[in-house]
Amino acid sequence: MAAPQSPAQPKAAGDVTPHTQMHALRALLPHLWPKGQWDLRGRVVLSVLCLVIAKVANVYVPILFKHMVDALGHPIGTTASIIGISLGLLIAYGIARVISQAFAEFRDGIFAKVAQRSIRAVALSTFRHLHALSLKFHLERQTGGLNRAIERGAKGIEFLLFFILFNVLPTLIEIAMVCVILWTLYDWTYAAVTFVTILVYIWYSLSVTEWRIQFRRDMNESDQSANTKAVDSLLNYETVKYFGNEEHEARRYDVALQAYEKAAVKSRTSLALLNVGQAFIIAAGLVLMMGMAARGTAQGTMTVGDFVLVN
Repeated sequence: MAAPQSPAQPKAAGDVTPHTQMHALRALLPHLWPKGQWDLRGRVVLSVLCLVIAKVANVYVPILFKHMVDALGHPIGTTASIIGISLGLLIAYGIARVISQAFAEFRDGIFAKVAQRSIRAVALSTFRHLHALSLKFHLERQTGGLNRAIERGAKGIEFLLFFILFNVLPTLIEIAMVCVILWTLYDWTYAAVTFVTILVYIWYSLSVTEWRIQFRRDMNESDQSANTKAVDSLLNYETVKYFGNEEHEARRYDVALQAYEKAAVKSRTSLALLNVGQAFIIAAGLVLMMGMAARGTAQGTMTVGDFVLVN
């Protein structure tokens, strides 16, 4: 008789591959368009509409600012007409900024119910799954680590849903709109510099983020280990007291905290490196474009308002 096979071991927390990441993403995507829940689908549509309005207003703000600067810098006509034009542009500028900010907040408020309903559904599914596990799993449970993993997962769901719907695609659309406006109003070189700058920014961000994932993963695992030791020790308080193991438990907890401290420092310093690199790339692209705009202004092919708009 063949020996019974042992059950497959689950993957370690750090064993994350692009396949598992895409699997997790595909599992969350249906929550963006919940089946049979037309009220939530309506909220998704309204939030996307608010997003579009906010992006259009945000792109139009510098155009209004350009016209206002030009109106003040090159006064033509009576003082009353100049004041009227400037005041009208100023009011339009303020309205555009308010619309951009207000509809971004409306978007978040409308979509909040969709995100929270998704968290509720996934949390309930996880809870039922835990109750369906074997007795052996629960006898060998690590309550603290399990609780921390569930808590971190719930926060991650909301972030991912907002990131998918409101960050990636809308940002690319806004960049495309900016490139088209710069190309239409000025020259293709402005659009090219913007496009190349964003490409380098995305490449650098993805490369450094992929590198620093290991530090973030180590930090999460160390945090989970420390929380496991703390909670399980307190749950078994009587046993610890009975055997006088307070110092032993404290040493175990401190070792876990030391691992978390080292991982957290590496994660934070690598994040600082990412932020500095991103700021340098954006600043380099901005300086190049401002230099081009300054040359155009000096040559008389562009106005001061154009210079401001490019910035």
